[in-house]
Amino acid sequence: MSAPARVSAAPGTAKLGLPELGEMKRRGDKLSMVTAYDAPSARLAEEAGVELILVGDTAAMVVLGYDSTLPVTLEEMIFLTRAVARSARRPLVIGDLPFGSYEVSDEQAVASAIRLVKEGGADLVKLEGAGRMASRLRAIAESNIGVVGHIGLTPQSATRLGGFRAQGRTAASALALVDDALALEDAGAVAIVLEALPAPVAEAISARLALPTIGIGAGSACDGQVLVWHDLLGLYAGATPRFVRRYAELAEEIAAALRAYVTDVRSGSFPEPEHTYSIPDEELARFEAALAERQLFR
Repeated sequence: MSAPARVSAAPGTAKLGLPELGEMKRRGDKLSMVTAYDAPSARLAEEAGVELILVGDTAAMVVLGYDSTLPVTLEEMIFLTRAVARSARRPLVIGDLPFGSYEVSDEQAVASAIRLVKEGGADLVKLEGAGRMASRLRAIAESNIGVVGHIGLTPQSATRLGGFRAQGRTAASALALVDDALALEDAGAVAIVLEALPAPVAEAISARLALPTIGIGAGSACDGQVLVWHDLLGLYAGATPRFVRRYAELAEEIAAALRAYVTDVRSGSFPEPEHTYSIPDEELARFEAALAERQLFR
């Protein structure tokens, strides 16, 4: 059995206890998870009542401007995780291990996980894949760090999977995913993300695990759900994955606000007097007199 997972606590605030995740599954209470990449977003997520905040490697695309998740570095993930951890008092903060930070060896995986916890302030870490990745997960768990697994569509290996497409759509591949989930649970995972799986497959996996499953495009039978911040808030234009529900269209509101700001600046209608600071009349008189005196002696 692995050692208890490390969970930090902010002074004066009760950090959600890791055992509570399993208790919520047993009670049938659903878990909510969102991604966040900065302190203001973490604060808003906490105020909304989420239990889990994932500082996902999706930051590579939605925050840092990369074309995929692959280029983001461990140093960048530590920086973003630290910003979120400063503001998230009660939710558990999960730092995503980026591509290249854990695949080489168990030792590399443990070293990277320790950095995300020690330098980034993460309560838990997440890694993608099963197979030999179960060994990486076990090594991290045995180092007293809670680990979340991730199977199904794993974006870091999307090229090998044939692109961003649903997994487990044949009986053989669905059975393999069941085995992967059980192997990750045996290795010491505290939760598993199930991404882009047929709902019946995700339901079968969830029923066989004692630990909670977090679905994204995996149906409502999972023990919780996760969405990417920018997806659910509509912070970009264009199509979204079919499993996304947009709860707002903030890109349109932001664009309209920025256009109005530019118009006001160019027209001179901003700033107005109420947007500026005053100076007492007697101080203004002294200031103007001093300026006039300087002008005389130039």
